[in-house]
Amino acid sequence: MSRVVSVARALPGPALPQAEITATIAPLVAPDPRSRALLEKVHASSGVTTRHLALPLDRYPALTDFGAANDRFREIGTDLAVRAVRDALDLAGLAPADVDHLLLTSVTGVTAPSVDALVAARVGLRPDVRRTPSFGLGCAGGAAGLARVHDYLVGHPADVALLVCVELCSLTLQHGDSSAANLVASGLFGDGAAAAVMVGVDHPAATGPHVVGAASRLYPGTEDVLGWEVGASGFRIVLSAGLPDLVETHVAADVEGLLAAHDLKVEDVEAWVVHAGGPRILDAVQGALRLPATALDRSRTSLAEVGNLSSASVLDVLARVLAQPPGPGSPGLVLAFGPGVSSEAVLLRWPDEG
Repeated sequence: MSRVVSVARALPGPALPQAEITATIAPLVAPDPRSRALLEKVHASSGVTTRHLALPLDRYPALTDFGAANDRFREIGTDLAVRAVRDALDLAGLAPADVDHLLLTSVTGVTAPSVDALVAARVGLRPDVRRTPSFGLGCAGGAAGLARVHDYLVGHPADVALLVCVELCSLTLQHGDSSAANLVASGLFGDGAAAAVMVGVDHPAATGPHVVGAASRLYPGTEDVLGWEVGASGFRIVLSAGLPDLVETHVAADVEGLLAAHDLKVEDVEAWVVHAGGPRILDAVQGALRLPATALDRSRTSLAEVGNLSSASVLDVLARVLAQPPGPGSPGLVLAFGPGVSSEAVLLRWPDEG
């Protein structure tokens, strides 16, 4: 097994009220009155109260070039990742030189060298640090990252690993695109980064919840439900209105299968760390699993305060759980959904002591 020692997030700028963001974005995305009224309605029902954005609001009207947006991703994304890594290492009581492996996931920008290489240089990781950059997992990236880092640490039980998620969703804003998917995305996603420090069971810093197991699932025939269309203007969101129904159809079997492999049932889980994918996604998970009304409160609070941070979302929720953990020996479940359509689930268990 491995253990999650610490999680830290880094958010750009101040928290901006959703209404203020809507007022700036609406004329850029939906120039005609009818689509603007729909956008305002969608934003108001998104479950989001505030968001952090990579740029000051007055810079978004001029952000029409993919290259310029991607340059900002490299610059600001690296800065945020560095902040998150330093804070996570400080929380864990570890130094940059202690890190043996770094996995970075993002779906909102591309760079070469990849952001993990830039972070390694800025933070002062060892030159022999192993790196695994990942693109395309989308909102599932945080949960998948925990699972893949766990896989590494099972084979390297004395090592230290970092998971870093960086998403600057606002830089993918598509001007003049009044499609339903873009109206939803422009009101739902926030910007930020998060980092988790994980260690193998033989490392002296092995505290925090154990990673007990994980499960991945691809749903055949759903490739066009969620993802990007990449073109001259950058990343154009693909987001089907049927995604919540798809989640509701499959999530119970996926979660129950993972839990059953460890002699657990849904009602045994004390901490739910569910990606804040939006009110309908959270409602689908809660309904399908028949969870208590308060089970996803931390996910709903994360959504309200920072929006959907894509891959970083589950780490934001996990940080909230770690701040107020369940009782000793309690199981927890991390759950997220991404392009594919895919689901990623990670089973945690808090230690009996410490």
